[in-house]
Amino acid sequence: MTEKALRLGTRRSKLAMAQSGQVADAVSQVTGRPVELVEITTYGDVSREHLAQIGGTGVFVAALREALARGEVDFAVHSLKDLPTAQPDELVLAAVPEREDPRDVIVARDALKLTDLPRGARIGTGSPRRMAQLNAYARTHGLDIETVPVRGNVDTRVGFVHKGELDAVVLAAAGLNRLGRADEVTDFLSVDTVLPAPGQGALAIECAADNADLIAALARLDDPLTRAAVTAERSLLAALEAGCSAPVGALADLPPLSDPLERGDSRADRQIVKEMRLRGVVGTTDGTTLVQLSTTGPVPGTQEQAMALGRELATEMLAQGAAGLMGERAH
Repeated sequence: MTEKALRLGTRRSKLAMAQSGQVADAVSQVTGRPVELVEITTYGDVSREHLAQIGGTGVFVAALREALARGEVDFAVHSLKDLPTAQPDELVLAAVPEREDPRDVIVARDALKLTDLPRGARIGTGSPRRMAQLNAYARTHGLDIETVPVRGNVDTRVGFVHKGELDAVVLAAAGLNRLGRADEVTDFLSVDTVLPAPGQGALAIECAADNADLIAALARLDDPLTRAAVTAERSLLAALEAGCSAPVGALADLPPLSDPLERGDSRADRQIVKEMRLRGVVGTTDGTTLVQLSTTGPVPGTQEQAMALGRELATEMLAQGAAGLMGERAH
């Protein structure tokens, strides 16, 4: 007799379905059980408001978590950057698989790169974080751009460029890669130009805290370095008391690996890594003021060490005036 299928809760967007499908295959391999996708509509999917207005944090997550709590699904897959930093007691983050490319990318008309865009170019993004850093970069490099708030899925956003309403849009590399659309990227934004959102490129696999067998099975998909990195980034975000719609960028990376990987040299992963660098940025959306700092420490061996790295950097950023740059602080 075949074992009962595990039910995976997912949002309905193309991207969510693509990444949940990839996780479903992996879970099926480690458990030997079939996995069925259960589509759930979240408030973030149906609301037409800008994310910053509907609270950003958790708008794509609450409905999935409610389905988990009611036992309608066995586990759920989230984009980790959408998860609120506080973890509910009844749920556990069972696995954070190996991270995709964390960078932001540009999809521009005429295959243009950021620095080749015409004067007055209109660049679409729904993210205050991207606006703050793009505007700051433009200001210091003599570029004349206008950041325009947009919402919608990848098709909608790229459509603004194809229809000529915008010159470019900013998207996450990971999303386009998972959708098999990496060839549409016209420019990769170096993390020195735009730091990604905390957790960007990583997935979170969540299940009920009392389901010990499933937790043990899902744990086999966990990547310890990715988990340490995103834990440090999210700890920084939490210590700044900012929600995921705040203009905060953070990236924990492993310096000997990151630079060759950005150059496309995959052999980098054979090096031995001893240090983790955490970078954080917060700024006003017009880019006039940025607080950007970094710290480097031993690769965290525990959750607590990773969180301490994030808190330490947040404390330094707050001392440099970060709190005043975030508008309404999330409560």
